[in-house]
Amino acid sequence: MENIVELNMFQAAGLAVLMLVIGRMLVNKIEFLRKYCIPAPVVGGLIFAILHVILRSMGVVEFNMDTTLQTVFMTAFFCSVGYMAAFGELKKGGIGVIKFLILAIVMCCIQDLVGGFGAKIFGLDGRLGLAMGSIPLVGGHGTAGSFGPFLEEMGVENATTVAVAAATYGLISGCMIGGPIATSKIRKFNLKSVGAAAAATTEVSVDQDTGAMDEKNLMDAAIYIVIAVGLGTVVAALLGKLITLPGYIGAMIVGAVIRNVQEARGVKMPMGEMGALGNICLSIFLGLAMINLKLWQLVSLALPMIVILLIQTVIMFLYASFVVFNVMGRDYDAATISSGFCGFGMGATPNAMANMQAITNQYGPAPVAFMIVPLVGSLFIDFFNAAIITAFANFL
Repeated sequence: MENIVELNMFQAAGLAVLMLVIGRMLVNKIEFLRKYCIPAPVVGGLIFAILHVILRSMGVVEFNMDTTLQTVFMTAFFCSVGYMAAFGELKKGGIGVIKFLILAIVMCCIQDLVGGFGAKIFGLDGRLGLAMGSIPLVGGHGTAGSFGPFLEEMGVENATTVAVAAATYGLISGCMIGGPIATSKIRKFNLKSVGAAAAATTEVSVDQDTGAMDEKNLMDAAIYIVIAVGLGTVVAALLGKLITLPGYIGAMIVGAVIRNVQEARGVKMPMGEMGALGNICLSIFLGLAMINLKLWQLVSLALPMIVILLIQTVIMFLYASFVVFNVMGRDYDAATISSGFCGFGMGATPNAMANMQAITNQYGPAPVAFMIVPLVGSLFIDFFNAAIITAFANFL
């Protein structure tokens, strides 16, 4: 390809944000995209990636992009995730949170076993199978965009492209199987909602003190993130002497430590602003990851991906239907949690919330479900999933 256009890091970021804006417009207009909670950066970035394939195949142009800023925004996002890990919240959720977290950890291991050994069966690098395991499924697009380059640095070709494609599949499939599972359990066992009164009582325990955003709070949030990112590089370097880890893990750990130390001291932190800044970084990071996808690299991997992801979907369906439902109590909340588990285990926490909301809109409130699933999905599982992925990557 002679017609290669080089985009520096500023131009790449500008293009990523432009496609993010286009993605937001399409998500607002298209019901399917809203229903399945497809992220706007994924929509816009995928459009560019497809256009890039067409232009490249026609010999018109190929883009090479400097993705330096992708690492910056990725690290800042996962640092904000670390700040969300308030271990005091774990106590509030009680035994239900512990059980759900264990179920999620087991699913991470199952997904990586299926992906890793499934890839080996097809004669592929077993580590590439992790890009069809818990990286894109439990992890979602954020983890796919960060661990993909991590695997590529270990010599695994096309890991980012495979992971992001698998994460997109997971978003849709998780929403499609979650509703039918919960509905079938509710009808089969004639399960009833505990009622709106109990919902109001329980939901108070997961209300987080976000406060109104203002300039001071935003500045404080930015300071917390930048400090943790800086200190995180030192932590990551020290841990890197013992085990191969993605660079952002250090920032996550430092963020979690600062959050819990500050809470123990009674210091109020700007968590709403922290979350908002994290979401901004996530959107730009995803946009950069998506526009840099080289979809033409997936052609030779199409069959292994289809088979492995279909197996993952069947396992998720059976696990949520027969394991999660039974372990979580076999009641209405357990059925709703099973639906959320599919969305969260195949896509992301917003998918889980969308699945559960669809159930509760029809059958009534499920306060326990709406307490447990966001706590585990938003606060705790990323830490455990990162550790599991890293362990499998080093093992395979």
